[in-house]
Amino acid sequence: MRTAYTSDQIRSAELALMARLPEGTLMDRAATGLAGVCAHLLAGSRGRVYGSRVALLIGSGDNGGDALYAGARLARRGARVEAVLAGSRTHEGGLAALRKAGGRAHPYDAARARELLADADLVMDGLVGIGGSGPLREPYGTLAELTAEAGGLVVAVDVPSGVDASSGRVEGPAVRAHLTVTFGAYKAGLLVDPGATHAGAVELVDIGLGPFLPDPEVAALTADDVADLLPRPGEESDKYRRGVVGIAAGSDRYTGAAVLSVGGAVRAGAGMVRFASSAEPVRLVRARWPEAITTVLDPSLVLKSSLDEVGRVQAWVLGPGLGTGPEAHAVARAVLSTGVPVLVDADGLTLVAKDRTLLRRAAPTVLTPHAGELSRLLGVPREHIEAGRLDHVRRAAAELGATVLLKGSTTLVAEEHRPVRVNTTGTPWLATGGTGDVLSGIAGALLAAGLTGYDAASCAAYVHGLAARTAAGGGAAGRGQAPIAALDVAQALPEALRTL
Repeated sequence: MRTAYTSDQIRSAELALMARLPEGTLMDRAATGLAGVCAHLLAGSRGRVYGSRVALLIGSGDNGGDALYAGARLARRGARVEAVLAGSRTHEGGLAALRKAGGRAHPYDAARARELLADADLVMDGLVGIGGSGPLREPYGTLAELTAEAGGLVVAVDVPSGVDASSGRVEGPAVRAHLTVTFGAYKAGLLVDPGATHAGAVELVDIGLGPFLPDPEVAALTADDVADLLPRPGEESDKYRRGVVGIAAGSDRYTGAAVLSVGGAVRAGAGMVRFASSAEPVRLVRARWPEAITTVLDPSLVLKSSLDEVGRVQAWVLGPGLGTGPEAHAVARAVLSTGVPVLVDADGLTLVAKDRTLLRRAAPTVLTPHAGELSRLLGVPREHIEAGRLDHVRRAAAELGATVLLKGSTTLVAEEHRPVRVNTTGTPWLATGGTGDVLSGIAGALLAAGLTGYDAASCAAYVHGLAARTAAGGGAAGRGQAPIAALDVAQALPEALRTL
């Protein structure tokens, strides 16, 4: 599992480690690792380090010192290294090392900086480290914008300048790096958008912080973690032991959501799917997924909060395409009155936002909003949710008493008193209608199989993203991929699961 930490946690660990080491050891370790990564990048892009052009953007803090010492190492290998000194002061030891190695340093000048960045094979962003918060002051803001014009690769030192290392917030101009070389441990803001988008790929340099780190604030499951958590049928398994999931979804207007959520559950390995809805969604689900046991809901029974006609289930999925009228509200109340785990998605979230009493239940509840839906649940503007996803998903889990999966470019899973889990799979092609319905079916199947809400939501997000990549036919970066539809994701689930 990949764990990540706040700036305060990292600084405390650094202080504890520095107290046990000779002065300068930590910076030397960081600079050595940084230089090694940059040399590897230059060798890959140009075939060699010798003769390459490297531009350093240097701020006032230790982050600038790391970049200067790394630049000195590259200069000793024959790179032409030039530094832009943008801070009110400069790390003296690092500057002396750079000059001794043959590198050059220039006071900040916007025109000169633009030329250096345009000509550089590699730009090293050493303006602001993990202590930075809020908008960049000048001239850092201008330099961050100029990195977009860089001719070569942009490497951020520890964290891209302008990104809050603890939260991923970006409140103005910020460096967009191809690669971020981070020291000691992952920072939470490198894994959560919008910070994650600015960080690019992230490479960790071990400087010895491990024994001094506290419990993490953020974690990301790996493929091995997900493989260990996923339920596997044994020789004595039957469809009931594997999990029976009930799905209350779809309406005469929104029939596709029903087909997609059932498909997600079927393809994710549910032992049995019991689907309940009005006549038209039931007809279409029967035609597309004959494995599902279907029930046309009797409105008179639903209004009495009775779902006995559906049969026994071990978890429910509530909401995709359900509608938000009185009958849908009655279905929601009936489902949420049961004593089994319930995943609430889409129209179910709208119903819950209107009537929070629906969440007064003892059994586990998983909510799967996107930013707009979470905005309605919390009464917070959508743009605030998107700017501070980590803070708001934590708040939602605490206020709503539920596991919350916040969908988006970075999918987050929060549960009170647990690290927020960041999903690392997926593709931009997932941004198409109906994929969230498939996700709800996957998570519902895992809930019915006995996973906790926290694990079911985390594993479902991972597998969903993996299936999307499989369907699109390429890697995480989108290269070689093609557009996909939601049903493609459901169909790709078995192949994706075989890789775990």
